[in-house]
Amino acid sequence: MTVATAAKPASADAIAQEYLVFRLGNEEYGIDILKVQEIRGCDRLTRIPNSPPFISGVTNLRGVIVPIVDLRVRFNLPNPSQDDSTVVIVLNLNERVVGIVVDGVADVLSVAAEQIKPTPDVASVLSGRYLLGLGVLETRMIILVNIEMLLSREEMALVDAVADACGEPEKC
Repeated sequence: MTVATAAKPASADAIAQEYLVFRLGNEEYGIDILKVQEIRGCDRLTRIPNSPPFISGVTNLRGVIVPIVDLRVRFNLPNPSQDDSTVVIVLNLNERVVGIVVDGVADVLSVAAEQIKPTPDVASVLSGRYLLGLGVLETRMIILVNIEMLLSREEMALVDAVADACGEPEKC
């Protein structure tokens, strides 16, 4: 019986997942660290005409045209503005490279399955599509986002169209 008890914490550690924690407004969000390619400052963007408001533009990242999604606009947060802590998190999503603008990066946290609580019923049906739950860590509550589900197929097609509209990487 002592052996089974000792083995339990090890298995709980084995199912812990690491999340990159970032800020949007006053809230902290977490995304699977394995989706993150790099974190960059906000570079100059090329705005594509007639693109949705949440697509800030595109940037040329070592020859790859990367559409940039402003999560502050996507989440309907008031007054998105840039300062010294604003960054772009470059992600690999289903073999696509996409950047997301956030207010800042906090840290990387390991969250065990038992620390993830379901989202409250008051969460909208739309948000239920891309929220994994709430990571509860002592005094912190992290909103865990399934970043691959954040954009619908139609919106991801728009992101692809924006990248394609830029044309050749040298032109962006």
